[in-house]
Amino acid sequence: MGKLDGRVVLVTGAARGQGEQEARLFTEEGAKVVLADVLDGQGEAVAEELGGLYVHLDVGSADDWGRAVAEAKAAYGKIDGLVNNAGILRFNELVSTPLDEFQQIVRVNQVGTFLGIKHVAPQIAAAGGGSIVNTASYAGVTGMAYVGAYTATKHAVVGLTRVAAMELAGQGIRVNAVCPGAIDTAMSNPAQLDPEADTEEAARALGELYRKLVPLGRVGRPQEVARLALFLTAEDESSYITGQPFVIDGGWLAGVSVL
Repeated sequence: MGKLDGRVVLVTGAARGQGEQEARLFTEEGAKVVLADVLDGQGEAVAEELGGLYVHLDVGSADDWGRAVAEAKAAYGKIDGLVNNAGILRFNELVSTPLDEFQQIVRVNQVGTFLGIKHVAPQIAAAGGGSIVNTASYAGVTGMAYVGAYTATKHAVVGLTRVAAMELAGQGIRVNAVCPGAIDTAMSNPAQLDPEADTEEAARALGELYRKLVPLGRVGRPQEVARLALFLTAEDESSYITGQPFVIDGGWLAGVSVL
């Protein structure tokens, strides 16, 4: 028996990284997974491997959300879980950030989360209840220089999570947020996307950086974030938890080391 037997869960940003690992783990635990992304080739390949459904979804588009929900319901008859995982990161000094860059990050990270809740929550309620997991960030509960737009949107995701939890509790919907620190994905290690990059050297440099910054001495793994998302989605394990941000950062937020 899997922890998600009988569940239908839509995961955004599921073509790679955290979203892919969430889709894999949820499938292993018995869920029917709807994998949503704009990376169609990668997303379709993962969905085919897992026996899931791939849908093209630009999370900042209300029309795309409507189509994705309709395709999911046509395939599985219901949706009773959502992982709002899709997100983007750009590095820039705040006062040097172009307005269009700031708005692009808001569109994906903040508006995308809002639209996910708006379009999927009624489906979860109609299915008799379920869960929503929003991907915020370590930077959603503290400040972080040179990622001002990202930090602003991830603070917003934490706020949306709390409001949604209060408004949707009466419909049997729990809403929580995961707040990852440094995770070994293409977002924190862009060298993974560059075929000419020395990926071993990039991994070594990142490893040395996080050995100093993070009390546990390493970068996190996307599989670890997926296990936290599973805990928050599985009703038997987190039935009395809603409205909370869960930091998963190897202790990065704990404080500052003077040594």
